Amino acid sequence: MKPIEIHREHPAQNEVVIQLYLDPDLAWFRGHFPIQPLLPGVAQIDWAIHYAQTLLAPDWSFAAIEMVKFQFPLLPKDKLRLKMKWEEEKHLLSFHYDVEIPNGDGYQTASQGKVKLCR
Repeated sequence: MKPIEIHREHPAQNEVVIQLYLDPDLAWFRGHFPIQPLLPGVAQIDWAIHYAQTLLAPDWSFAAIEMVKFQFPLLPKDKLRLKMKWEEEKHLLSFHYDVEIPNGDGYQTASQGKVKLCR
């Protein structure tokens, strides 16, 4: 139930930026909601933790949500940019989802948050 990864880069050792595509067939969209499917916030948090554990903080697990803010809906076929920063000394993962504006005028913030991880 992960999105399609288009591109990945590591601007710094503790940072990653991933370009993602939201396939309309993702299970997350089924029933949420029937008229206009939206990507649930829990999926966004799950993906941030998954990519952090895979790319930035292996052997770390979810501990708590410090803060999360959902600002713009994510729809099937959207292209996203997920930016993450891992601060090991604070056990803190910061994540930021931006959605590509369809006419090519850049990105709009969709959600952002901070998650505590533990060993």
